[in-house]
Amino acid sequence: MIRRSAWKPIAALACLALATGAGQRDPENPTCPKEPDWGSSEPMTLSSVDRGELRVLLAEGRIDAGLPDRLKAAIEADPMIAEIWLRSRGGNARAGNEAGRIIRSYPGLVTRVPAGWTCFSACNFVFMGGQPRFVDEGGVFMVHMFTHTRDRWIIDDAVIDGSEATTELIASIEQSSALLATEDNDFLIRMGISRSLLTEVMYQQQAVGSEEDPSTRYCLTPAEVREYNVVNAS
Repeated sequence: MIRRSAWKPIAALACLALATGAGQRDPENPTCPKEPDWGSSEPMTLSSVDRGELRVLLAEGRIDAGLPDRLKAAIEADPMIAEIWLRSRGGNARAGNEAGRIIRSYPGLVTRVPAGWTCFSACNFVFMGGQPRFVDEGGVFMVHMFTHTRDRWIIDDAVIDGSEATTELIASIEQSSALLATEDNDFLIRMGISRSLLTEVMYQQQAVGSEEDPSTRYCLTPAEVREYNVVNAS
């Protein structure tokens, strides 16, 4: 079934008015808002609502391993869903990739980052599954480098346990990161995203640090979301 959306009447506005998000800029990272609205830290909730004549699936919260199954069930349960609106600080990278593939399996299903909302980290890959995709004026598409872990405390604990534990952990992270990089590259190609988004942007950001560390983030400009085909409709 090909799902239909009301995106066409607003497509020109969405493309002409793209921005990296409204609100005060972060002085430590002026590409991004100081206080991004990326929703709850709880596992992502999926709520089907009506916005005018449009049925929308609101996807809000942390991306966890169970999201792909919940997402597929939610889409199957309501064939009127035309768009998925995303707000998330990210989470499980592989679950994000799988959720994006699920979205792509439903032709015509739109993904959108609404005004004021932020889609960060693994959320980027969920968003990429949409066909077409939109970032509204004031919406924020925020990226960072993907690795096996960004949790500094895991490495710190290994250091305390000794050099052997630290060496094993680093080797594990490097192996997992290399595999994930390959998966990400393949995913971007399949979704029609320029692989330069990985090499020129995502993999230029710091890999280890907390989600609260502004140095690990980068918010794409209006020109960049078009250049890398993140937004793919006009």
